[in-house]
Amino acid sequence: MPEAAAVSGTPPGAGPGTPAEQELRLSIGQVAGRTGLSIHALRFYEREGLLVTPVHRGTDGHRVYTEWDLEWLEVCVRLRASGMPLTAIRRYADLVRQGTGNEEDRLTLLRQHQQHVTAQIAALTECLDLITFKIRFYEECRAQGPAQGPADPLLTPAVPPQS
Repeated sequence: MPEAAAVSGTPPGAGPGTPAEQELRLSIGQVAGRTGLSIHALRFYEREGLLVTPVHRGTDGHRVYTEWDLEWLEVCVRLRASGMPLTAIRRYADLVRQGTGNEEDRLTLLRQHQQHVTAQIAALTECLDLITFKIRFYEECRAQGPAQGPADPLLTPAVPPQS
């Protein structure tokens, strides 16, 4: 998936720019392929109000997405992968949909999530440290031979027991 930390510009139809009619149009299958989301998930995101702009329909009635929609979905995928609840993503989409003037609310929402992700990373780093310690321990045991290795330590001395 291409790097998409933020969606640049304004949503189609929300200001100056390329009219939606002139933009690249993608089918739901193409968007599913490019985002890794299933067609079912894309329909769910639409129903749940996670998209900033309404999904347009082609003359045949099928959903038609723009490049901007794709970029927004990639942001949603990353926020979701980082553990942001759907309610928070919906709130963020609502704020973006409202346009300028609510940047402080957006910052608050994103800063709260940033704290959550930072705590997750710290917890996972502790887990990784334990796994790395155990790998080194077993490599040393294997090098010394099975009868020569010390008893299996449960935790590294640096990792305090969890209460």
